[in-house]
Amino acid sequence: MARIAVIGAGMGAMATAARLAVAGHQVTVYERSAGHGGSLGRHEREGFAFDTGPGLLHLPAVYRDLFVKTGKRPLEDCAELVQLDPALRHVLADGTELTLPGASRGGAAAVLDQTFGAGAGERWNGVLGRARDAWNATRRPLLEEPLRPDWQVLGRDPYPALRRSGLLRRRPPTLAEVAARELGGGLGELLTARVQAYGIDPATAPASAAVLPYMEQTFGSWYVRGGMRALATAVYERCLERKVAFVFGAPVREVLEREGRAAGLLLADGTEAAADFVVCGVDPRPLRVPLPSGGVPADGRQVASRYTLLLALRGARPADAVHRTLVHSPDTLLTVLRPDDPATRPDADHEAVTLSAVCGAAGTDEAPDPEALLALAARAVPGLRERLLWWEARTPADVEAATGALGGAVPPPALAGAGGRLLRPANTTALPGLFLAGGWAHPGGGLAHAGMTGALVAGLIVEGAGFKGSQ
Repeated sequence: MARIAVIGAGMGAMATAARLAVAGHQVTVYERSAGHGGSLGRHEREGFAFDTGPGLLHLPAVYRDLFVKTGKRPLEDCAELVQLDPALRHVLADGTELTLPGASRGGAAAVLDQTFGAGAGERWNGVLGRARDAWNATRRPLLEEPLRPDWQVLGRDPYPALRRSGLLRRRPPTLAEVAARELGGGLGELLTARVQAYGIDPATAPASAAVLPYMEQTFGSWYVRGGMRALATAVYERCLERKVAFVFGAPVREVLEREGRAAGLLLADGTEAAADFVVCGVDPRPLRVPLPSGGVPADGRQVASRYTLLLALRGARPADAVHRTLVHSPDTLLTVLRPDDPATRPDADHEAVTLSAVCGAAGTDEAPDPEALLALAARAVPGLRERLLWWEARTPADVEAATGALGGAVPPPALAGAGGRLLRPANTTALPGLFLAGGWAHPGGGLAHAGMTGALVAGLIVEGAGFKGSQ
């Protein structure tokens, strides 16, 4: 039985802790804040409640597997997952509106044909079919296995884009170019917006980024009843069941090194916590974690943050309201979340709405104008101004304060292509005994991807360097 110290109580860190505890190790989690969950925060005021981090879960199989592997009670006994249907509404910049069904290829095609004309659904499914090929080609090496030593091979774009004459014959197209060439107009705008919502710039992203909308359409989008924070609480309680110890209010100053390997943690109060292995489940940059020479850099690209407005509205949520709407504009893509969940509001005569826009990390860009975001939101929520009781903002600085990530950065999922720019550092480091988990490590950010790091890091510690991933 090894002593294992885990830095942070975010989703990837707790997923790792639970799996290691099941393997018989003594696991202690050190968290800088007063509670668990990391980016899965919750804000409550006057009977209203809001998620302050991720608002939806994709690939719920990641957490189903975690609960199967760490105890007798399945995920559905610990948290109520609801698949969204309709899955998504778009309000385009030209005023076009369409609502897409949940996890239905044929249903989505029918809506697109009706909105953009005959053949639109076929073109959309053609792009997502090629995205499926990219998904199948990279799913295992990118999501289910430790990052391979020759990670540069993942820098080649696996998306089989249609080839034409000219410059694009000499280099892989970007996602924006795929959207323009293979879809066009408003239909292409749907593709780029779905990727932009992850904090990825379609103008520079590889075509393989199309796997993200493919993933949503194929596996669906899920909400956790009671708020996404309930998922964090379920994982936390599973950790407690497995005898994982938590120390809250315990910021880590540095990782201790003795005899050439990780030996524990030095806490901010000067206390030393000895360990045989250390797992860093937070942004590793403030801790100056040593990464392998020649590996994917921790900060090889600018990572975006989020600006969020929490809205308290008078009046009942309309029966035909859609949980998630993307409002398009030339300058901003706004995500509007309207959960049909009594736990988010004081009574049936009120509604809690969350607005979110991608923006630069703290100190790198001006924050969005709240009034401009409210104006965009009014295109998705009729009568918004008249119904608005109050609003509160969550800035990148607030994200930094809550998660400890530099600038409040929110890492997106890792993607193949683009020369490896969109990969994250390996779960192993240059210091033996020190591992990386969570969204800042392979295979990247988002609830599902961060959760995958639990299986990867646990496998590397339990089975050693020969671990090849899940079977």
